Amino acid sequence: MNPIIQNILGLIITFAIILIWLRLIDFFAHKGWVGSRTSRKIIHIGTGPIYVLCWLLFTSDPYVRYLAALVPLMITIQFALVGLGKIKDEAAVQALSRTGDPREILYGPLYYGLVFVLLTIIFWLHQPAGIIALMLLCGGDGLAEILGRRFGRARLPWNHEKSWLGSLSFFLGGWLLCIFVFWAYQLAGVFPDFLTAYMFTLALIALAATLVESITPHNLDNLTVPAVAVALGLLFF
Repeated sequence: MNPIIQNILGLIITFAIILIWLRLIDFFAHKGWVGSRTSRKIIHIGTGPIYVLCWLLFTSDPYVRYLAALVPLMITIQFALVGLGKIKDEAAVQALSRTGDPREILYGPLYYGLVFVLLTIIFWLHQPAGIIALMLLCGGDGLAEILGRRFGRARLPWNHEKSWLGSLSFFLGGWLLCIFVFWAYQLAGVFPDFLTAYMFTLALIALAATLVESITPHNLDNLTVPAVAVALGLLFF
């Protein structure tokens, strides 16, 4: 297939899959089938791996990273417009905010989207640090919120807003999601080494990200977690 056609098709398919995923969760939240906190984190967990796996639809041409970054960029712009009240989208507000206030979207969800844009452009397929950061942000932070807030009773001694269960969920969720995506990329021939060569290093990075997340103020973990993951990813990879 012509590389240009392949990349255009990759962009269209990626946009379509991500939008279907987001609107599906928006619909569930609007109907009240899932709570706003849960829907927010389901989006948090699922969007990243779907998007990163869609990178495999593109060629390796240098300009492709900018093309792929259009997907989170356009969605992030939409989030910003909804948060600013320029676009009325009640389903998105119910799915992305904790209390139903659209201005909440201007914090965590907006930071989340901007991080996706930046890591796509800076790292793309050529440096695992970007993928690691995104998977820890998605699987770790998302699962910690769902399980930690609902079932976590024993609080961390250095941060009583967070629990041991939440931190354990962050570590396992982020680490396992990293392993899953690395496995998929290995099957696609992007990462040639055996998966077992990565597992311990990924666990160390996930542990460091877990510790950073446990001391990060509310709404800033979408920035601190990828920052430490990128730093350690560059160091080890």
